[in-house]
Amino acid sequence: MRRHLLPVVTLLIALLMARQLYPYASGSEPSVVEGYEVKRVADGLGGPTCLVWANDTHLLICDRDGGAITELNIQTDERRVLLNGLDRPHGMVLLDTVVVVSEAGKLTSYTIAESGLYVEPRVLVEGIPVGNHQTNTVDVMPNGTLLWHSGSTCNVCDELDARNAALLWVNATTGEHGVLASGVRNSFDGVWVEGHGYFFTDNGRDWEGDHPDEELNFMIPGAAYGWPDDAPETPIPSGTEAPVGRWTPHTSMNGIDVRPVHSPLPGLSPSEGFTLYATVYGSWNTLLPVGQEIVRIDVMPGEEENTYTTDITRFAWDAGTPLPLVFHPNGTLYYAIFGGGGQLFTIDEVADSS
Repeated sequence: MRRHLLPVVTLLIALLMARQLYPYASGSEPSVVEGYEVKRVADGLGGPTCLVWANDTHLLICDRDGGAITELNIQTDERRVLLNGLDRPHGMVLLDTVVVVSEAGKLTSYTIAESGLYVEPRVLVEGIPVGNHQTNTVDVMPNGTLLWHSGSTCNVCDELDARNAALLWVNATTGEHGVLASGVRNSFDGVWVEGHGYFFTDNGRDWEGDHPDEELNFMIPGAAYGWPDDAPETPIPSGTEAPVGRWTPHTSMNGIDVRPVHSPLPGLSPSEGFTLYATVYGSWNTLLPVGQEIVRIDVMPGEEENTYTTDITRFAWDAGTPLPLVFHPNGTLYYAIFGGGGQLFTIDEVADSS
């Protein structure tokens, strides 16, 4: 009997190993909807976790694997390291003469020197527990307050520190901070949409079969978003906010940005609503490969305040492990994949050859 089981066990192990490696091996030839094209513009970027425009030609990249912030000239491919020695940087935001960088459990403000390097570090917040997930993106709200994404330390548990599994507000000068929204298991990114508010991705628990969907949420200060009580029998626990958009379970919806109205990529007109684009990384927590996509999210305001409906469709696929995403000021979409040594791609209209 054991001899008969050995080939089966060996096959299962091989399938599991292939499933683990698949996201990192795929994506060399991404596909996109008709009328648009994907181009690789840079590689060797390490482990890209954020993309921020310094200006039209210089893109700032968080490199988690190298523990650095790198500046890339997209026209010449010239690069320089602006800051290194970081612990898993996952986000940054530019604020006039300073830059705020998010690391694992720590938020630090740096002065931007005349050379462009980041100097004179000043810790705003530290000591946020890190476990299964860590602190991710940092954004700025219209009033100047920072909004910091803080992941859970576990898959499902009651956190000892209320600052985990939450969106945090942080004073950019003093470092004073608190919980802005709770029950957010692992939100990688979000974006402020003018005239509406803040929309953010959130990735749900593992090991629950087809539960739960990955989420797009609308941020309401003081609200709770369900985790860890969002079990299959109570997907939206009493007193919590429901998502405004849902995508395939365990696919890890991450980077997100709002489509500029002048972008060549398809989207809603301002009279209809607005359009977001997001990366879908993929997951080891499924039997068959999932994710590795860029999705288009059309968002339509409801009749009541702070209510929205969405239509989410796949825009690009076979995209490897896409993580950060950002629109260039000219409307071209840029995204980076985390595997394969770190590669940067653009999506734009097919050039007219006539």
